[in-house]
Amino acid sequence: MDSFKNRTSGLDSPAYNGASLTPNDASDLTHVTRAVWVGTGGHLDVVLASGETVAFKNASGWMPLRVKRLNATGTTASDVVGVW
Repeated sequence: MDSFKNRTSGLDSPAYNGASLTPNDASDLTHVTRAVWVGTGGHLDVVLASGETVAFKNASGWMPLRVKRLNATGTTASDVVGVW
């Protein structure tokens, strides 16, 4: 039973869905994330929900980022999961 099923979720609410992210320079993700988990640290090159491209060096663990694309070029991190 989901006690929160009829509640509106906000940006500060826990994620309710997620998927492994595959880096791709040309295609946006199917969902903009609330956060990403970087399982194996490295560089992360992303396009944020705003459209701004940002490079995070030596990224690892939870990152509270609204990502719409994970670029292949510049990304060396792996085991990346997006949650929304």
